[in-house]
Amino acid sequence: MSVRRASALVLCALTCAGCAESHKPPRAAERSRAARALAEAEATHEYPSPPPPRQTTTTTAPAPVQAIRSFATAYINWNAQTVANDMRRLAQRCVSQARSAMQLAAAGTAGDYELARGGIANHGTVEAVAPLPGRRDEYVVVTLESTTATNTTAYQGLLPAWHIALATVTEQAPGQWVLSGWQPES
Repeated sequence: MSVRRASALVLCALTCAGCAESHKPPRAAERSRAARALAEAEATHEYPSPPPPRQTTTTTAPAPVQAIRSFATAYINWNAQTVANDMRRLAQRCVSQARSAMQLAAAGTAGDYELARGGIANHGTVEAVAPLPGRRDEYVVVTLESTTATNTTAYQGLLPAWHIALATVTEQAPGQWVLSGWQPES
């Protein structure tokens, strides 16, 4: 056998050995973890995934009620030209479900032809923020709002209306409260 052929065989043998090393069957612990995950996926029709990274924001308040009042005031005061950007800014100020809700609101209002065509605006005040009994870090928010329009009579004569929302806050760091949940109820 030639030296060249022997070298080629040795190289081939080493390559195959490397392939075999990388294709070793999984260890028993890895197999059982995978088997449990597969069994859970088959039972629930969902494959477990790691939790998403923790969200943070640089806009915080020193107390829960202040975080809620600031958010709610910005949320209820808008006009057709600013509402999409207002919702985007609010999304940056909150975390978790509240961030997702504001991102959806921004996307939904960005191309809303009726809002723009009607010149619709909303103005209001936060009348009360109170802890929800028996629920930690959850609050009831009461607002008094008035909706107007410059290019349609649809809102003409509409009286101010009371609205209720449920707000959840999270302490991002000691003394740094942010809104983490926002659920308008009326």
